[in-house]
Amino acid sequence: MMITDLVAPEAILPALKVNSKKQALQELAARAAELTGQNDRAIFEVLLRREKLGTTAVGYGVAIPHGKLQKLDKIFGLFARLDRPIDFEAMDGQPVDLIFLLLAPEGAGADHLKALARIARLLRDQDIANKLRASRDAQAIYSVLALPPATVP
Repeated sequence: MMITDLVAPEAILPALKVNSKKQALQELAARAAELTGQNDRAIFEVLLRREKLGTTAVGYGVAIPHGKLQKLDKIFGLFARLDRPIDFEAMDGQPVDLIFLLLAPEGAGADHLKALARIARLLRDQDIANKLRASRDAQAIYSVLALPPATVP
């Protein structure tokens, strides 16, 4: 599974301006709703419910908020590079500036988990994360996300 299977060029926000975790989730839900035809409030509620179980910040300035929606027909991703880092209650205490939102259909099961693992692997790569932070427009960010995964000999 390639990251480009999950996120389209129009689903990239290169400089999202938010001041809090809640505001970030609201903005991401609104943009995801525009692109998927889903209800922004329903998306926001799903994301909030997941955050109540524990933060989706995975450390190193990265968060992967995610959830499942009944009416969604395929896995959907949206990537945002924040204008400035925000507190996302990460275990490592680091503020978050890279967010990959992942939404999946209710019955996605294993595909949802595979997508989460793939995103986490990609964004934990400090070289990739640094390239994403240095990219200033959606096309440049998409190009970094589209890079083939590093092969281990």
